[in-house]
Amino acid sequence: MNNGWRWLEISKDILNPFSMIDVSLKEDSMRAAVASGKVFLKPVTLRAIKKGTVKKGDPLAVAEVASIQAVKKTPALIPMCHNIPIGSITLEFEIDEKSVKATCKVTTISKTGVEMEALTGASIALLTIWDMVKYLEKDEEGQYPETIITEIKVTEKRKESI
Repeated sequence: MNNGWRWLEISKDILNPFSMIDVSLKEDSMRAAVASGKVFLKPVTLRAIKKGTVKKGDPLAVAEVASIQAVKKTPALIPMCHNIPIGSITLEFEIDEKSVKATCKVTTISKTGVEMEALTGASIALLTIWDMVKYLEKDEEGQYPETIITEIKVTEKRKESI
């Protein structure tokens, strides 16, 4: 019987070498993560965002809603990501002369962190902005030579005992 169990363990590792980390014995703690990134856009596009003349509507408002939805769907997008209760989601946008920076902060009380949720939120915010303004970004051949999403990173991570 013992040999049978050993064989099953080896077979599982060979057939499915992936698994979620078991966090069931960890204590709940207050957790927060902040992630940000930038989308570089043409000056004409940035002016349209600032003036509120983008055809599809306000890219920043739509990006905020999309980001919130994405944060809540992170475990459906990232297979080994735990489904955890989200405490809060906040988005901030900064526009400079070359880009829009999106910053997403996510909090929870859980056994594991929210870095993937914050990264997903920032990424989807930037993708949504691109989608909203792509008609302004295309060149005469329908390409996007100046539009770049970059610098997506976790800028802060916190864990505090409760």
